[in-house]
Amino acid sequence: MVPSDWMFSLESALATLPEGPDGRFAYPIRHGSMRVGVYAPLGIDEQAPHEQDELYIIASGTGTFTKNGERRPFKPGDAIFVEAHALHRFEDFSDDFATWVIFWGPKGGE
Repeated sequence: MVPSDWMFSLESALATLPEGPDGRFAYPIRHGSMRVGVYAPLGIDEQAPHEQDELYIIASGTGTFTKNGERRPFKPGDAIFVEAHALHRFEDFSDDFATWVIFWGPKGGE
């Protein structure tokens, strides 16, 4: 079955985000084990490791991404792979930071 909402622009996905500093995350597209979300934290990224593999595609903003202790700068258009259970977070990001995030596959990663 094809989801009824199968295409989103960044602007329409950001409009689905809850107000306030907490919960700046929404999944506008889901199918099977795959979830496509938009993530736009305010000020600080307090996420914990996830049970599935994930892929971030930076939509706007700049900053630094830390994974398992290694830090790298990011900018719009960059893709970042994070394996299941890896420690990671966005740091020192600009106020306009937003990213697509795609989760898929079994718990524990592929």
